[in-house]
Amino acid sequence: MAIAPAPVPLKPADYKSSVKPIWCPGCGDFGVLNSFYKMISDLQLAPEKVAIASGIGCSGRFPAFVNAYGFHGVHGRALPLATGIKLGNPELTVYAVSGDGDAFSIGMGHVPHAARRNIDITYIVMDNEIYGLTKGQPSPTSVLGMEKKASPYGSIDAPVDPLRVVLAAGATFVARAFSGRPKEMTEILKAATLHRGFACVQVFSPCVTFNNTYDALKATAVDLPADHDVTDRLAAVRRTSDPEATYLGVFYHDTSKPSYDMLVAGVQAKSRASGRFDLGRLFERYNAAG
Repeated sequence: MAIAPAPVPLKPADYKSSVKPIWCPGCGDFGVLNSFYKMISDLQLAPEKVAIASGIGCSGRFPAFVNAYGFHGVHGRALPLATGIKLGNPELTVYAVSGDGDAFSIGMGHVPHAARRNIDITYIVMDNEIYGLTKGQPSPTSVLGMEKKASPYGSIDAPVDPLRVVLAAGATFVARAFSGRPKEMTEILKAATLHRGFACVQVFSPCVTFNNTYDALKATAVDLPADHDVTDRLAAVRRTSDPEATYLGVFYHDTSKPSYDMLVAGVQAKSRASGRFDLGRLFERYNAAG
């Protein structure tokens, strides 16, 4: 996508707002935020050309910590907000930020539509496999049998595979990162931002208070094999839940499909050329009738 560069060189610290994060010390979300600062600094995005939409949950606080436009919306509605922002001002670089519950529980209905339309936004899903803000209930991505105070006999719900969901829905950029590997995450976020279309990045972002998975992820998380074909959607599906390893990296990348804002611009151009839906003429008819 076209990037609106900052007028003067900016460092990662220049993208920090005056609002201080209040996540629990050690929360994986700090890693996501720091990688985000580094990514937009590397790309030299102009703060006034960046917009971030979020829902509810620990991830919902994200926009407040960034020196850019932000909209902290209601639960599960980050994607509709981001879609409206992008269509309202296609020149903006738009991000949607959610947690696993916000994205794949109450907000699940919006995911396939954003993906199939190929909305030109980057969707960052900070997945801690738990409802951290509301004291540790199993979430849609929690492992089967998880025992917590809210599920003392073990969760009986099979978990959602976020990347399989977006791949099946037609997402054109699908990736996975881990808070414990910030350098790699920065590069993935950079590639997602530069992609023209719907880019979904699942980030394993452990909750140190209710579901600390740092050690387990450090033991199992590995980069995708060098010979992985990012243009093969079925290969990407197979890699998302390989029993041998937890893969990180770009699973799928398709540059052939036009983004939704491009398609909308095409329809608008046809409408203007035809004169059938000229807004000025509609106002004239309305005023004349009044």
